[in-house]
Amino acid sequence: MNEANGETRQPDGAARMAGMALIAAALMTAVAVAGRVAADADQPTLAESLAAIANSWQLYAVGGAGRFLSGVALMAAAWALLRTWIIREKRASAVVPILLGVSGAVTLVSGGCAAALAVVFAPDVGGASEAVNFARWFAGKLGFAAAGIALIIAARYQWTVGGQLRIVAPFSALAGVAMQFIWVDSATVLHPIVGTAFFIWLLAVGAMLATGRTERLFIRLLAAAGGEGGARRDG
Repeated sequence: MNEANGETRQPDGAARMAGMALIAAALMTAVAVAGRVAADADQPTLAESLAAIANSWQLYAVGGAGRFLSGVALMAAAWALLRTWIIREKRASAVVPILLGVSGAVTLVSGGCAAALAVVFAPDVGGASEAVNFARWFAGKLGFAAAGIALIIAARYQWTVGGQLRIVAPFSALAGVAMQFIWVDSATVLHPIVGTAFFIWLLAVGAMLATGRTERLFIRLLAAAGGEGGARRDG
């Protein structure tokens, strides 16, 4: 079999790097959530939230740093994914890593704002603290929603490739749709569940990329397509 059918491909270092970056993003997201929850910063009013942040500013700052680093990791994953042969040869959509990169960029901003609230602004309520808090809130939601759209698009390609990715595909689609409810205040009770689903997705897809499993599934698909084409030509 020939290289066009994917049989002589060498392991793609970019795919491995992307997988490790997604895993890092998951771990840093866990740190971000733990810091925010430990600081008990989700209060009914901004004044109460800033007072809670001031009382546990170290914990909230750690959470903000975790969110900042999760954004950096998502951007690194996007950069690496764009350099894989899977994306360069248009076997999957470049929109997925681009959206993950956008998600990482705005998540980075959200994390920086959270750290600034802890270190600089809390507990004072004023124009500056309100603006920083709004930027943290909006950037965090935008980053989560952008990542959700990436999951929805990725689901189509995961289903096509088959194997374990076909098992992941429905989970990707459902999680991606559910992540759009981040904008709905009445769905607040669902946010931790959806956040956990995204955390699991990052770990699972990251592990499949890091171990080369995703590449092998794409190579198997290409080889099968090449074999079917040869059979049709022979017939």
